[in-house]
Amino acid sequence: MAKGYNRSLGAGRGMLAQIQRLQKQLEEAQAQLAYETVTASVGGGAVKVVMTGDQKCKAIEISPELLQEADAEMLQDLLLSAVNLALEQSRELASQRLGPLAGGLPF
Repeated sequence: MAKGYNRSLGAGRGMLAQIQRLQKQLEEAQAQLAYETVTASVGGGAVKVVMTGDQKCKAIEISPELLQEADAEMLQDLLLSAVNLALEQSRELASQRLGPLAGGLPF
């Protein structure tokens, strides 16, 4: 048996255990993102979108006043803007929570 062979096995096991712990922490953080939300508001609060940290839309609120005076095109533009803003905020939240664990890997 080559010298140092047993030491390299021990180091490999330690690294494997560390990777498994990191994977578990990453999975827990991803699961927690399903419960954290962000709220995007556009049009002076006329349209609000609530989205989870795992990019699921939970609610859309439209001001009744907007429905009385807005045309369909304006409402569509506001909804699109609010959804895109909420997605951006949700991705940023995920990046903040997962970034330290993922070590720069895309998720």
